[in-house]
Amino acid sequence: MTARFDSATLQLPCASGHCFDGGRRWAASLQLGFARRQGVCRMVSARHQGPLRVQRPFYPEGRDGACHVYVLHPPGGLVSGDALNVSARVETDAHALLTTPAANKLYRADSHGVAWAQHTRLRVDDGGVLEWLPQETIAFDGSRGEQVTQIDLAGDARCLGWEVLALGRPASRLPYVSGRIDQRFRLTRDGKPLWLERQPLDPSHPRFKGRWGQGGASVQATLWAVGLSDETGAIEAVRDVIATSPRWAVTVRHGVLLLRYLGNERNEAWELCQQAWACLRPLLACIPAYPPRIWLT
Repeated sequence: MTARFDSATLQLPCASGHCFDGGRRWAASLQLGFARRQGVCRMVSARHQGPLRVQRPFYPEGRDGACHVYVLHPPGGLVSGDALNVSARVETDAHALLTTPAANKLYRADSHGVAWAQHTRLRVDDGGVLEWLPQETIAFDGSRGEQVTQIDLAGDARCLGWEVLALGRPASRLPYVSGRIDQRFRLTRDGKPLWLERQPLDPSHPRFKGRWGQGGASVQATLWAVGLSDETGAIEAVRDVIATSPRWAVTVRHGVLLLRYLGNERNEAWELCQQAWACLRPLLACIPAYPPRIWLT
Protein backbone atom coordinates (compact mmCIF):
# COMPACT_ATOMS: atom_id res chain seq x y z
CA MET A 1 0.00 0.00 0.00
CA THR A 2 1.30 3.43 -0.91
CA ALA A 3 1.27 5.89 2.00
CA ARG A 4 -0.55 9.22 1.41
CA PHE A 5 0.88 12.19 3.29
CA ASP A 6 -1.27 15.12 4.27
CA SER A 7 0.82 18.18 3.43
CA ALA A 8 -0.62 20.16 6.34
CA THR A 9 -0.20 17.63 9.14
CA LEU A 10 2.41 15.23 7.73
CA GLN A 11 0.40 12.31 9.12
CA LEU A 12 -0.43 8.95 7.65
CA PRO A 13 -4.00 7.65 7.59
CA CYS A 14 -4.71 6.38 11.12
CA ALA A 15 -6.88 3.50 9.91
CA SER A 16 -3.70 1.53 9.30
CA GLY A 17 -2.10 2.59 12.57
CA HIS A 18 0.82 4.17 10.72
CA CYS A 19 0.42 7.77 11.79
CA PHE A 20 2.50 10.19 13.80
CA ASP A 21 0.00 11.21 16.48
CA GLY A 22 -1.27 9.54 19.64
CA GLY A 23 -3.27 6.95 17.72
CA ARG A 24 -0.46 5.22 15.89
CA ARG A 25 0.33 1.53 16.27
CA TRP A 26 3.19 -0.36 14.66
CA ALA A 27 2.56 -4.07 15.04
CA ALA A 28 4.83 -7.10 14.75
CA SER A 29 3.99 -10.72 15.49
CA LEU A 30 5.64 -14.12 15.65
CA GLN A 31 3.91 -17.50 15.89
CA LEU A 32 5.97 -20.63 16.55
CA GLY A 33 5.05 -24.30 16.74
CA PHE A 34 7.11 -27.22 18.02
CA ALA A 35 6.44 -30.94 17.68
CA ARG A 36 8.36 -34.19 17.98
CA ARG A 37 8.94 -35.83 14.61
CA GLN A 38 10.90 -39.10 14.29
CA GLY A 39 12.36 -38.65 17.75
CA VAL A 40 13.48 -35.04 17.20
CA CYS A 41 11.77 -31.90 18.49
CA ARG A 42 11.38 -29.72 15.43
CA MET A 43 10.14 -26.20 14.82
CA VAL A 44 7.24 -27.17 12.58
CA SER A 45 5.82 -23.68 12.02
CA ALA A 46 7.13 -20.11 12.10
CA ARG A 47 5.00 -17.23 10.92
CA HIS A 48 6.01 -13.63 11.33
CA GLN A 49 4.84 -10.16 10.51
CA GLY A 50 7.00 -7.08 10.90
CA PRO A 51 10.41 -7.04 12.66
CA LEU A 52 10.19 -10.30 14.58
CA ARG A 53 12.21 -13.32 13.43
CA VAL A 54 13.89 -16.50 14.59
CA GLN A 55 17.21 -17.99 13.66
CA ARG A 56 17.36 -21.62 12.65
CA PRO A 57 16.82 -24.12 15.45
CA PHE A 58 19.91 -25.26 17.34
CA TYR A 59 20.51 -28.65 18.98
CA PRO A 60 23.44 -28.18 21.36
CA GLU A 61 22.13 -31.04 23.52
CA GLY A 62 21.96 -33.48 20.62
CA ARG A 63 19.17 -34.22 18.16
CA ASP A 64 17.14 -35.96 20.86
CA GLY A 65 17.44 -32.98 23.23
CA ALA A 66 15.64 -29.66 23.50
CA CYS A 67 15.19 -27.49 20.43
CA HIS A 68 16.88 -24.12 21.12
CA VAL A 69 15.46 -21.10 19.31
CA TYR A 70 16.48 -17.42 19.51
CA VAL A 71 13.70 -14.86 19.16
CA LEU A 72 15.04 -11.82 17.30
CA HIS A 73 13.70 -8.27 17.35
CA PRO A 74 16.14 -6.43 15.03
CA PRO A 75 15.27 -2.90 16.30
CA GLY A 76 16.51 -4.03 19.71
CA GLY A 77 13.83 -2.23 21.70
CA LEU A 78 10.31 -0.83 21.86
CA VAL A 79 9.34 2.77 21.16
CA SER A 80 6.00 4.56 21.32
CA GLY A 81 3.41 2.79 19.19
CA ASP A 82 5.20 -0.56 18.98
CA ALA A 83 3.01 -3.61 19.57
CA LEU A 84 4.83 -6.95 19.74
CA ASN A 85 2.97 -10.26 19.93
CA VAL A 86 4.87 -13.51 20.42
CA SER A 87 3.10 -16.86 20.64
CA ALA A 88 4.47 -20.38 20.82
CA ARG A 89 2.92 -23.83 21.09
CA VAL A 90 4.78 -26.94 22.23
CA GLU A 91 2.99 -30.15 21.32
CA THR A 92 2.94 -33.47 23.18
CA ASP A 93 6.39 -34.88 24.07
CA ALA A 94 8.21 -31.93 22.47
CA HIS A 95 10.76 -29.81 24.36
CA ALA A 96 11.61 -26.27 23.30
CA LEU A 97 13.89 -23.65 24.84
CA LEU A 98 13.29 -20.04 23.74
CA THR A 99 15.63 -17.17 24.53
CA THR A 100 16.79 -13.86 23.05
CA PRO A 101 20.22 -12.78 21.78
CA ALA A 102 20.41 -9.58 23.83
CA ALA A 103 18.63 -7.41 26.37
CA ASN A 104 15.31 -5.89 25.36
CA LYS A 105 15.05 -2.10 25.75
CA LEU A 106 11.93 -0.08 26.53
CA TYR A 107 12.63 3.44 25.33
CA ARG A 108 11.26 6.73 26.62
CA ALA A 109 7.77 7.66 25.39
CA ASP A 110 7.48 10.44 22.84
CA SER A 111 5.91 13.88 23.33
CA HIS A 112 2.40 12.38 22.89
CA GLY A 113 3.03 9.85 25.67
CA VAL A 114 2.10 6.99 23.34
CA ALA A 115 2.55 3.60 25.01
CA TRP A 116 4.12 0.44 23.61
CA ALA A 117 2.74 -3.08 24.16
CA GLN A 118 4.38 -6.48 24.47
CA HIS A 119 2.19 -9.59 24.65
CA THR A 120 3.49 -13.14 25.01
CA ARG A 121 1.31 -16.24 24.89
CA LEU A 122 2.78 -19.69 25.46
CA ARG A 123 0.87 -22.96 25.17
CA VAL A 124 2.21 -26.37 26.20
CA ASP A 125 0.30 -29.55 25.42
CA ASP A 126 0.12 -32.63 27.65
CA GLY A 127 3.61 -34.10 28.01
CA GLY A 128 5.39 -31.11 26.51
CA VAL A 129 8.17 -29.01 28.08
CA LEU A 130 8.81 -25.33 27.46
CA GLU A 131 11.61 -23.12 28.77
CA TRP A 132 11.04 -19.39 28.32
CA LEU A 133 14.35 -17.69 29.14
CA PRO A 134 14.62 -14.23 27.57
CA GLN A 135 17.54 -12.01 28.45
CA GLU A 136 16.80 -9.04 30.70
CA THR A 137 14.60 -6.06 29.86
CA ILE A 138 15.87 -2.51 30.47
CA ALA A 139 13.25 0.22 30.92
CA PHE A 140 14.49 3.74 30.15
CA ASP A 141 13.23 6.66 32.19
CA GLY A 142 9.88 7.84 30.83
CA SER A 143 8.97 4.51 29.24
CA ARG A 144 5.24 3.78 29.08
CA GLY A 145 3.61 0.50 28.13
CA GLU A 146 2.27 -2.89 29.14
CA GLN A 147 3.77 -6.35 29.32
CA VAL A 148 1.35 -9.28 29.30
CA THR A 149 2.46 -12.91 29.64
CA GLN A 150 -0.02 -15.78 29.43
CA ILE A 151 0.93 -19.44 29.78
CA ASP A 152 -1.62 -22.19 29.15
CA LEU A 153 -0.68 -25.72 30.21
CA ALA A 154 -2.57 -28.91 29.44
CA GLY A 155 -2.45 -32.21 31.32
CA ASP A 156 1.00 -32.77 32.82
CA ALA A 157 2.77 -30.15 30.70
CA ARG A 158 5.83 -28.56 32.31
CA CYS A 159 7.19 -25.05 32.07
CA LEU A 160 10.18 -23.17 33.45
CA GLY A 161 10.82 -19.51 32.76
CA TRP A 162 11.77 -16.07 34.03
CA GLU A 163 11.38 -12.34 33.55
CA VAL A 164 14.17 -9.95 34.59
CA LEU A 165 13.45 -6.22 34.56
CA ALA A 166 15.89 -3.36 35.20
CA LEU A 167 14.34 0.07 35.74
CA GLY A 168 16.38 3.01 34.51
CA ARG A 169 20.12 3.19 33.90
CA PRO A 170 21.73 3.94 37.26
CA ALA A 171 25.25 3.56 35.86
CA SER A 172 24.52 6.53 33.58
CA ARG A 173 22.82 8.40 36.45
CA LEU A 174 19.49 8.07 34.64
CA PRO A 175 17.11 6.41 37.14
CA TYR A 176 13.51 5.50 36.35
CA VAL A 177 11.67 8.53 37.78
CA SER A 178 8.81 8.95 35.30
CA GLY A 179 6.59 6.79 33.10
CA ARG A 180 4.49 3.72 33.86
CA ILE A 181 4.77 0.04 33.06
CA ASP A 182 1.84 -2.32 33.67
CA GLN A 183 2.79 -5.97 34.02
CA ARG A 184 0.27 -8.79 33.93
CA PHE A 185 0.91 -12.50 34.27
CA ARG A 186 -1.58 -15.36 33.88
CA LEU A 187 -0.74 -19.06 34.17
CA THR A 188 -3.37 -21.79 33.85
CA ARG A 189 -3.53 -25.57 33.71
CA ASP A 190 -6.47 -27.09 31.82
CA GLY A 191 -8.14 -23.71 31.99
CA LYS A 192 -7.84 -23.43 35.78
CA PRO A 193 -5.90 -20.36 36.98
CA LEU A 194 -2.80 -21.20 39.02
CA TRP A 195 -1.11 -17.81 39.16
CA LEU A 196 -2.64 -14.43 38.35
CA GLU A 197 -0.70 -11.26 38.96
CA ARG A 198 -0.80 -7.61 38.03
CA GLN A 199 1.85 -5.08 38.90
CA PRO A 200 1.88 -1.37 38.01
CA LEU A 201 5.33 0.22 38.07
CA ASP A 202 4.75 3.94 38.54
CA PRO A 203 7.47 6.09 40.17
CA SER A 204 4.84 8.61 41.27
CA HIS A 205 2.95 6.02 43.36
CA PRO A 206 3.87 5.54 47.06
CA ARG A 207 4.34 1.78 46.60
CA PHE A 208 7.23 2.40 44.23
CA LYS A 209 9.45 3.58 47.09
CA GLY A 210 7.55 2.22 50.08
CA ARG A 211 9.00 -0.75 51.92
CA TRP A 212 5.64 -2.48 51.54
CA GLY A 213 6.06 -2.31 47.75
CA GLN A 214 8.99 -1.83 45.39
CA GLY A 215 11.08 -0.33 48.16
CA GLY A 216 13.04 1.84 45.72
CA ALA A 217 14.64 -1.21 44.08
CA SER A 218 15.65 -0.76 40.45
CA VAL A 219 15.90 -4.45 39.48
CA GLN A 220 13.37 -7.23 39.91
CA ALA A 221 13.16 -10.78 38.67
CA THR A 222 10.61 -13.59 38.81
CA LEU A 223 11.38 -17.22 37.98
CA TRP A 224 8.69 -19.89 37.81
CA ALA A 225 8.67 -23.66 37.48
CA VAL A 226 5.50 -25.71 36.98
CA GLY A 227 5.34 -29.51 36.92
CA LEU A 228 7.88 -30.45 39.59
CA SER A 229 7.31 -33.87 41.13
CA ASP A 230 8.91 -32.91 44.46
CA GLU A 231 8.21 -29.25 45.15
CA THR A 232 9.56 -29.26 48.72
CA GLY A 233 12.79 -30.88 47.62
CA ALA A 234 13.11 -28.37 44.77
CA ILE A 235 12.80 -25.43 47.17
CA GLU A 236 15.50 -26.86 49.43
CA ALA A 237 17.78 -27.48 46.45
CA VAL A 238 17.37 -23.89 45.24
CA ARG A 239 18.03 -22.50 48.70
CA ASP A 240 21.24 -24.52 48.94
CA VAL A 241 22.48 -23.27 45.58
CA ILE A 242 21.81 -19.53 45.95
CA ALA A 243 21.96 -19.07 49.71
CA THR A 244 24.69 -16.41 49.38
CA SER A 245 22.32 -13.71 48.11
CA PRO A 246 19.99 -12.07 50.67
CA ARG A 247 17.68 -10.34 48.17
CA TRP A 248 15.49 -13.23 47.05
CA ALA A 249 12.77 -15.55 48.30
CA VAL A 250 11.25 -18.78 46.99
CA THR A 251 7.91 -20.45 47.62
CA VAL A 252 5.30 -22.76 46.05
CA ARG A 253 1.64 -21.89 45.54
CA HIS A 254 -0.88 -24.11 43.71
CA GLY A 255 1.87 -26.15 42.09
CA VAL A 256 3.86 -23.13 40.90
CA LEU A 257 7.34 -22.61 42.31
CA LEU A 258 8.11 -18.90 42.37
CA LEU A 259 11.47 -17.29 43.02
CA ARG A 260 11.60 -13.51 43.45
CA TYR A 261 14.51 -11.10 43.40
CA LEU A 262 14.31 -7.46 44.42
CA GLY A 263 17.47 -5.37 44.45
CA ASN A 264 19.64 -3.02 42.44
CA GLU A 265 22.08 -5.27 40.58
CA ARG A 266 21.09 -6.49 37.14
CA ASN A 267 24.03 -8.91 36.91
CA GLU A 268 23.18 -10.35 40.31
CA ALA A 269 19.56 -10.97 39.28
CA TRP A 270 20.64 -12.61 36.02
CA GLU A 271 23.19 -14.84 37.73
CA LEU A 272 20.69 -15.83 40.40
CA CYS A 273 18.14 -16.86 37.79
CA GLN A 274 20.73 -18.88 35.89
CA GLN A 275 21.78 -20.69 39.06
CA ALA A 276 18.18 -21.49 39.97
CA TRP A 277 17.46 -22.67 36.41
CA ALA A 278 20.52 -24.94 36.43
CA CYS A 279 19.27 -26.41 39.71
CA LEU A 280 15.63 -26.84 38.67
CA ARG A 281 15.97 -28.05 35.10
CA PRO A 282 17.15 -31.57 36.02
CA LEU A 283 14.31 -31.82 38.54
CA LEU A 284 11.71 -30.67 36.02
CA ALA A 285 12.89 -32.23 32.75
CA CYS A 286 15.31 -34.93 33.97
CA ILE A 287 18.19 -33.48 31.94
CA PRO A 288 21.14 -31.29 33.00
CA ALA A 289 21.18 -27.58 32.27
CA TYR A 290 22.80 -26.64 28.97
CA PRO A 291 23.11 -22.83 28.69
CA PRO A 292 22.34 -21.43 25.22
CA ARG A 293 25.53 -20.44 23.43
CA ILE A 294 24.18 -16.94 22.79
CA TRP A 295 24.42 -16.16 26.52
CA LEU A 296 28.19 -16.42 26.30
CA THR A 297 28.64 -13.86 23.50
